[in-house]
Amino acid sequence: MLPYETLEESKNVLGRDLTLGETLWFNYSVKKSEFVLHGHNTLFLCIFYSIATIPFILIELSGHKKLNKYKIQPSVTRSFWEMFKCYKNVMWTFIVTVGPLQIISYPTIKWIGIRTGLPLPSGWEMFWQLLVYFVIEDYTNYWLHRLLHCKWAFENIHRVHHEYKTPLGLSAPYAHWAEILILGFPAFLGPALVPGHILTYWLWFILRQLEAIETHSGYDFPWNPTKYIPFYGGSAYHDYHHYVGGRSQGNFASVFTYCDYIYGTDKGYRYKKRMYEKISPTNTFNVQNYKVD
Repeated sequence: MLPYETLEESKNVLGRDLTLGETLWFNYSVKKSEFVLHGHNTLFLCIFYSIATIPFILIELSGHKKLNKYKIQPSVTRSFWEMFKCYKNVMWTFIVTVGPLQIISYPTIKWIGIRTGLPLPSGWEMFWQLLVYFVIEDYTNYWLHRLLHCKWAFENIHRVHHEYKTPLGLSAPYAHWAEILILGFPAFLGPALVPGHILTYWLWFILRQLEAIETHSGYDFPWNPTKYIPFYGGSAYHDYHHYVGGRSQGNFASVFTYCDYIYGTDKGYRYKKRMYEKISPTNTFNVQNYKVD
């Protein structure tokens, strides 16, 4: 809850008029406790997961030929009920795992200093903090994901996520509850090391979820704006990881590709992609054209 109860009082504290964004934030948050604001993350997780996957669901169900040519594994199709089953399982995991985790982690949020008051962060402050969060999460996630491909961890935990050898946007957070907790740690580490405003905190988890949905979409559209992000992995990159499945010892990165390149865990993917581009330089890389050794 904000330490002031009126707009006039907040102006006096800041020594200036509030911006439009600050006024909107004041009106929204003034009567809400920090615990309630922190709990918004679970709400946003469910909302954006439900909304952001709709375009990919519609594309999958339409079977449109012009769009299907951008499908990375075009021989695999799924019905509405198959996708709904995935959605139902993911939402259940959110409720029984993420919801309680949000409640338990609240004291930690208070301790590290995620603030909810005024002034709001500038656009540049949010940009640089989000960039730091992505880099920290990507590096930490790389190693934890790689550990999850060890024999015991894969068979007991990570194999659930790999039930989808052909991923779809809905399957991005489809995983064992223990994996949700394990890979949730890298996502939380950035805000813990570089705490900011809760709006940045919310935006970080929303963007990370949208990125995961896009990466698991199963489609590689040439007009996707993420193709202009340096070192960004993308859907074809991660699709190959799922296609190889339990034997996969590469393409572990969650967002960028530099860790796989530095540690040599993308050699198989790069080799097969080069071979495909020599044969068919104008078409989208289709992992099903190559037998996995």
